[in-house]
Amino acid sequence: MPRSRGGAEEMPMSFGLYVLGFLIVIGGLVYGAVILHVPLHWIVVGAVVLLGLAISTGVNATRHKDPAA
Repeated sequence: MPRSRGGAEEMPMSFGLYVLGFLIVIGGLVYGAVILHVPLHWIVVGAVVLLGLAISTGVNATRHKDPAA
């Protein structure tokens, strides 16, 4: 639900946008590693670790808080 622009509240970022941005970063790092001739198995390990980090931080950043009872 979008929030008003007048207050100090921010509109929450969607999970898809968060992961998309992280995938762009991962792609850039993979490209740089290929140019530096890093062995492929280390590139894959790094990409998988970063993808896991992207998912866990994306869920944490975009989940909705439970309303106070």
